Amino acid sequence: MSEENIVYIGNKPVMNYVLAVVTQMNGGVSEVILKARGRAISRAVDVAEIVRNRFITDATVVNIDISTEEILSNEGTSTNVSAIEISLSKE
Repeated sequence: MSEENIVYIGNKPVMNYVLAVVTQMNGGVSEVILKARGRAISRAVDVAEIVRNRFITDATVVNIDISTEEILSNEGTSTNVSAIEISLSKE
């Protein structure tokens, strides 16, 4: 799995990420992975659904992985953050 077909979801507007996914899939990439954690998880789900319903209707969700990542803060305390990976594939 190469690094190029991974889209990291952050705080930008949803359509920015939708455009990134659609551009990659139209460029010949058969599978794109959306990665997000914390509050961006709902944004990742929105991106996947918008891509599937509006732009690339033959795209399917192949796999969804959920996990918990431990993040160390500057004070030395650790907090747990939920993470998700959504794999979108186009036939």
